[in-house]
Amino acid sequence: MARLPRINPDPDGKHRLRRAGGRRRRRSGLRWLLLTFLLLLAFGPPLAVRSFNPPFTSFMLARHFENLASGRGAVPLAQRWVPLQAISAELALAVIAGEDQRFPAHHGFDFTELAKALEEAEEGAPRGASTLSQQTTKNLFLWSGRSWVRKGLEAWYTFWLEVFCGKRRILELYLNIAEFAPDVYGAEAAARKHWRKSARGLGRDQAALLAAVLPSPRTRQVLRPAPEVRARQRWVLRQMTQLGGTDYLRGLR
Repeated sequence: MARLPRINPDPDGKHRLRRAGGRRRRRSGLRWLLLTFLLLLAFGPPLAVRSFNPPFTSFMLARHFENLASGRGAVPLAQRWVPLQAISAELALAVIAGEDQRFPAHHGFDFTELAKALEEAEEGAPRGASTLSQQTTKNLFLWSGRSWVRKGLEAWYTFWLEVFCGKRRILELYLNIAEFAPDVYGAEAAARKHWRKSARGLGRDQAALLAAVLPSPRTRQVLRPAPEVRARQRWVLRQMTQLGGTDYLRGLR
């Protein structure tokens, strides 16, 4: 007896199932790609600088485009990266004394200084209260401005910079990327520009003078310091003494 042909009641069913499975796999792949991108965006920048010395920062890029827009052209940015042990301990102490005296103790945010800054702002004398960790974060990763988005990213990246890098690495990053003169970044480039010596050879007075121009190196000069810069230098020197000298740095981890 001849066999009757087998009839598939839904000849397109398998094709539909395969197409549906393909769409699900593509959606799943896109979700994983999106999740990977978000994780890289959230944790990648502070994790990367744990062991990678960035050749430039977002702040340097912004300065570069500012120079172009102002007609100055592509001004060379002076920077020479050196490890922390190749930078004078006096300079490390000076920037802590001048910018963030609770740096060894806080976890990225100095809430004591923030409360004082808020009180002074209410009295009509606003001032900044950013820690060295926050300044490092802003210089490395972010843009200028006061939007809530930027502030949120600053807080997030500062927290993880502390977690991934620790104090010594944050201080090393800061001392290599801070602007000490117009278009001069880092302790090594600043020392060579102003005194034709390495950052390792900076003395106490020179270190305090470099710290005195922060955070406004475009309006404060190192080689021809105005009276207010000299006054701030003397204040930094007093703070360095009160902190106990370079022994204060031994607590950094």
